[in-house]
Amino acid sequence: MAPGEDGVVNARDRDVDGRARSARPRDGLGRPLPYGAPGVERQPEGVVRSPAETVREAQRLLDAGMPFHAHEVFEDAWKSGPEAEAPLWRGLAQLAVGLTHAARGNAVGGARLLRRGAGVLAGRKDAYGIDVAALVGWARELAGRVEAGEPVDAAGEAPRLAGRPG
Repeated sequence: MAPGEDGVVNARDRDVDGRARSARPRDGLGRPLPYGAPGVERQPEGVVRSPAETVREAQRLLDAGMPFHAHEVFEDAWKSGPEAEAPLWRGLAQLAVGLTHAARGNAVGGARLLRRGAGVLAGRKDAYGIDVAALVGWARELAGRVEAGEPVDAAGEAPRLAGRPG
């Protein structure tokens, strides 16, 4: 176990105020690994990016088979951007988490989050080069395949955010 800032090992991975630190290393799909194991570098939290930078960074992570990490990029945009744009970023974050769960083999959670994200995005106008209607179609089609038991490769199923998905 890793010691906290005060040098004390905390079995629950919490800071002194009881907030989760999520200090354990993680794999490319965001699964926690044992302390000391090599993991994938985490996305820094609270990064404010332009919408174009958000789309580029999320696409890079999706293409690398790291949808969990892409969801963190979308979450930063959702929390730091204008309220009117929050549903776009939240819906994209849900699609990324849905892909994460599907790639981890959680068909129920994967399909549910893909459909939830598609529902949030359905009817929204394209923004920042994102073909929203095509992403909604991609998510619904993938949700059906996931429910049918088809295995999912995160990189292979990564959608194209700008332009046509998949």
